[in-house]
Amino acid sequence: MATLRRKKPGVWEVRAFTGRDAAGRPTQVSRTVHGAKRDAQRLAAELSLKPSNSGGRTVAELLDAWLELNEATWAPATVRDEQSRAELIKADPVGNMALARLTVADVDRWHTRLRRAGIGDAGIRNRHVALRAALAQAVRWGWVSTNVASAARLTQRKRAPRESMSAGDVRAVLHAAVKVGPGAALALRLAAVSGARRSELAALRWDDLAGNRLRIDSSVAVLRRSGEEPELVDDVTKTANRRTVTLDNATVDMWQAYRSSFVDPGEWVFGLFEPANPDRIGWWWRRSRELIDPGGCTICATGQLRKPSARATTSAPWPAGWATPTRP
Repeated sequence: MATLRRKKPGVWEVRAFTGRDAAGRPTQVSRTVHGAKRDAQRLAAELSLKPSNSGGRTVAELLDAWLELNEATWAPATVRDEQSRAELIKADPVGNMALARLTVADVDRWHTRLRRAGIGDAGIRNRHVALRAALAQAVRWGWVSTNVASAARLTQRKRAPRESMSAGDVRAVLHAAVKVGPGAALALRLAAVSGARRSELAALRWDDLAGNRLRIDSSVAVLRRSGEEPELVDDVTKTANRRTVTLDNATVDMWQAYRSSFVDPGEWVFGLFEPANPDRIGWWWRRSRELIDPGGCTICATGQLRKPSARATTSAPWPAGWATPTRP
């Protein structure tokens, strides 16, 4: 049952019981309403119909419970990322706020603090999505009645559109990769032909190619633990899906030639699990770029070749069978 208290003309305080904390003490939520009494009564009715049962829990405690619930089902990279985002949220004053008192305005002010601290749009979005997912779980648990992060407006700065690499730039990169080495030439050609992510390229096995059909069903995840060396593990793809890509004859021939260059080719195409150079695909790309410097090209998180610049690119058609690089 919610109660009303008039603090001054046009300002009302609405209180509602929210359950009991770990020590058994009753907890409540207090909301201030600016307006007429009927506005306060409307909020009181809402809190009475949808009571919160947060038990005095804070946002930080919710994040810990949310991580504990999901860690067993997430990919290793997802666990690492979400743990990092949760820690960053808890380091902000919003992390110490009681769930029952958290409002849309609090989330908006949190966004403002992050922008003033120089956090980019991507960083703010990642943290916001983590908080929104945790609050969605709190709604399902009955700890809160609404997900205030879903109602908060996530704005971002205006940016000039980024464009993909032209076909000529991609050909230049592949030509430079031949000078770096046969492994580089094959890896970067597969990136252009199949659109595979870098982690997916690194996880390719020789038996993934049957005829001209390349199966992509795994990726390499990096496990990082405090005080320990990073560990590379074979994991599912980002979407946990399997897909098959038809390769052109030139790429198939390059694959076979690269395999025949080894006396014992082993299991992995690019030998990522060998200790000599675990990030060899990234190094191959950087070296190829240095040879030609096509407008500051990068190999992105999705593994596709693209150019993050606003410079106009030619509209030359892609060769048959090539995946068109997407914009970031």
